[in-house]
Amino acid sequence: MDRREGEGKAVVIGSGFGGLAAAIRTQAKGYEVTLLEMRDKPGGRAYVYEDQGFVYDAGPTIITVPFILEELADVAGKRLEDYVDIVPCDPFYRIYFHDGEVFDYRGEQEVLEAEIAKFSPEDIEGYRRFREYSKRVFDQAFTELATHSFHSVREMFRVAPDLIKLRADQSVFKKVSSFIRHPKLRQVFSFEPLLIGGNPLRSSAIYSMIHYLEKEWGVHFAMGGTHALVRGLVRMFEDIGGTLELEARVEEIEVESGAVRGVRTVDGREFPAEIVISNGDVANTYRKLVAPQHRRKWTDRRLERMKYAMSLFVIYFGTNRTYPHLPHHSIILGPRYEDLLGDIFDRKIVAEDFSLYLHAPTRTDPSLAPEGCECFYVLSPVPNLQGGQDWDAIKEEYADRILASMEKDHLVPGLREHMVSKLIFTPKDFETQLDAYAGSAFQFDPVLTQSAWFRPHNKSEDVEGLFFVGAGTHPGAGLPGVISSAGVLDHHIAPRPQPVPA
Repeated sequence: MDRREGEGKAVVIGSGFGGLAAAIRTQAKGYEVTLLEMRDKPGGRAYVYEDQGFVYDAGPTIITVPFILEELADVAGKRLEDYVDIVPCDPFYRIYFHDGEVFDYRGEQEVLEAEIAKFSPEDIEGYRRFREYSKRVFDQAFTELATHSFHSVREMFRVAPDLIKLRADQSVFKKVSSFIRHPKLRQVFSFEPLLIGGNPLRSSAIYSMIHYLEKEWGVHFAMGGTHALVRGLVRMFEDIGGTLELEARVEEIEVESGAVRGVRTVDGREFPAEIVISNGDVANTYRKLVAPQHRRKWTDRRLERMKYAMSLFVIYFGTNRTYPHLPHHSIILGPRYEDLLGDIFDRKIVAEDFSLYLHAPTRTDPSLAPEGCECFYVLSPVPNLQGGQDWDAIKEEYADRILASMEKDHLVPGLREHMVSKLIFTPKDFETQLDAYAGSAFQFDPVLTQSAWFRPHNKSEDVEGLFFVGAGTHPGAGLPGVISSAGVLDHHIAPRPQPVPA
């Protein structure tokens, strides 16, 4: 592949939200961008399944910090509202405890404090101090650092004093517990790292900022499903001149003299480029797409020694009746909290009990199911494939236990009787369908020693012209994180000079 063929061209591997954001930003910089997606639809983990008139968002369902999407549209010279309709959810979440108690997690301060008072009036003051702490972390860790480049260790040293002041070495659960005493309220205000694959007992207190982020900007949903946002961003990318290629699995990132020359797909097509941006799994991008002789830092051995985040067991199901008493987002907590987290993250076993996230998008958008019907997905955090489970053998029994557990009057009574559509996605599917190392749903475990500079960098240290976006690089998983990761590339990829009109 001739180096000159790739001049002014860029290839983005993977059309998840990080890849879409990177493709839009790089196209807007004046490059000719081709976005390659290995599946038959764009979106990556934000894929969509359709069955018997039910529309199932495969992955992310919670949109927070919508202004980062507006900023992305501004980069493209477009208006976000011309591409997608994003609406707020109320409550943000309803949290069901095992004994039947319920906590509605809402944005309004007085309403939220009234919910706290139902459990422990004396914890209201402690909650207020936690909220202020969460704001300080947000101001430092998101506003200042989300699009900060940690390519050199000097950049880490520069922000280290601030992280020390914020006690980033403590876990989210420990930090929450320093403000709030009631055990159920500790669960309410510490579970959110699970949304990005982290263990609340180990994830850095930096991730306490999620609380302020949600309180300040709310929890939202895209009408038509999260995949409607994917389609809108694809259309935005194409409107500014970008090209999307589906069913284009990359086989190799071609490297010459230490720099990228382009990529080759499994069907033999070559895409010359001076810039390659991977939104794929970082470990598998290096292991599978970059030949070992081109990697001095990110060797197979080093990648295998990283700690990988949990996986997910997901059931997509549709019913021939509706359940109007349910909110859009439910957290269904089991009888154990800390011990269950230990089973998932440390012992890597599939426990008899579970905590669940139930997504009921037809509460907000009835068009996602046939008339008079309801569509859902329910997910259970489970160990990644390093736990050694045979998911093909156990998935039906495990799914039936989950569905049976929700057949309570206050949840989804008569669920299995009224279920007319069902799809199951296991950790093995994360590995085979999404090419996720160890079947991890979120790539690297978001502990302090795998955050910021300690995470694989957005700019490859091994190959010139190779960059990374998405959950496996800085700042990390979650919709705001992966979209922000594309903004980090502004430190490394300059706009191309535009020809002067004659």
